[in-house]
Amino acid sequence: MQKYSDIDSTDLRILSLLIENAALPYTEIGKRVFVSGGTVHVRMKKMEQLGIVKGSQLLIDPTKLGWDISAFLGVYLDKSSLYEQVASELERIPEVVNIHYTTGIYSIFVKIVCRDTGHLREILHDKIQKVNGIQRTETFISLEERINRSIPLTDE
Repeated sequence: MQKYSDIDSTDLRILSLLIENAALPYTEIGKRVFVSGGTVHVRMKKMEQLGIVKGSQLLIDPTKLGWDISAFLGVYLDKSSLYEQVASELERIPEVVNIHYTTGIYSIFVKIVCRDTGHLREILHDKIQKVNGIQRTETFISLEERINRSIPLTDE
């Protein structure tokens, strides 16, 4: 992984504040890191161009909207060379929210979110198991997500 020499402690403080609260106005961030709002804007554009900042998103609690099941799938592929094809097919399933290409016993580790166990069964049986290249899956239902955070940002 490339470490960018043009990222300094001010950039890291800006990122830390936005990770904590992405709705924070640049003027407020500027006050907290002792630069102008315009400087924050310029630095954010720089980090977007470098690919450090990939976008922003609104975080919701799916359970409050009736999506009560989070599950992880360990996916066994027929051949590891099928990863790109299988991952592309999995991306088309809206309930798939995360895909990781992994080492270990699974080729792919997937997170899905469903309304209930019936919906989970439907997604597994009618969508995921029908993807060409998937040999089999193992499903793990999450009972609780305790933590979901970003990496610690320091200039060390």
